[in-house]
Amino acid sequence: MAAEAASAILPRTNQPRSARRDLLELAVGYTLIMATIWTANPTQRVLYWLAFAWIVATSWARHDSWTALGLGRKGLLQSLWVVGVALLLSTSAIFIAWRTHTLHNLHGSTPVLLHGWGYIVWSVMQQFLLQSYFLLRLLRLLPGKVAPIIAATGIFALAHLPNPILTPITLVWGAVSCVLFLRYRNIYALGLAHGIMGLCVAVTVPNSLHHHMRVGLGYLRYHPRGQDRRLADRLPEHHGSPDHRWCPIQAVSFQTGVPASFASGGGKGRT
Repeated sequence: MAAEAASAILPRTNQPRSARRDLLELAVGYTLIMATIWTANPTQRVLYWLAFAWIVATSWARHDSWTALGLGRKGLLQSLWVVGVALLLSTSAIFIAWRTHTLHNLHGSTPVLLHGWGYIVWSVMQQFLLQSYFLLRLLRLLPGKVAPIIAATGIFALAHLPNPILTPITLVWGAVSCVLFLRYRNIYALGLAHGIMGLCVAVTVPNSLHHHMRVGLGYLRYHPRGQDRRLADRLPEHHGSPDHRWCPIQAVSFQTGVPASFASGGGKGRT
């Protein structure tokens, strides 16, 4: 009986300790992410790697299975319809942008396929942060499923301030993707859909609104290149030409990793 009493007490004593651990991991991880977004180089570079190391180390220390983290094969095939919906919505948006002459190329000299692949990888990483890291911990801290989803969605959208385009989009997508994650427990289809829709926003929404998809300090410090500033003056002469489908501006660059995010200068956070 003594052994049974001890085993009954053990889960209750471990529960507060586990909650404190979840809170610590969430607080430190999110603080480092926000500090990275709102700090300029060279400090930003240091904070980026600190955040990366913290997320990796604390995730590894949990010893969660790949399936629990959404990194396994479970739910992948069942959730591929999400990618189809993302393709349909993006194709429609691109057609509308083409007709309204707001369609433009991706920013930078990186080949389109490499640029797109890099952003999709970054999108999968964002879904890992949102669902596999933040949502799973919030599910252990908050009752039910609605509160954790709202909390995870909120912190995800806050990380995209003050961008007026990305903040509301991530608020909606954050909630939808969290619900889908809890149903399918897989982040690959969600990351691919995220990447497709992000690339769509990049080439259909004017750079003057999303500032090359920057967030945080990078959004506030954004200054359009001379080529971008002259866009309005050049558009009329292109409307009647066969090449009017592509606006003659630099396209959006994405934060696909540290080299891409820091190569062009300090504090240019992107998403």
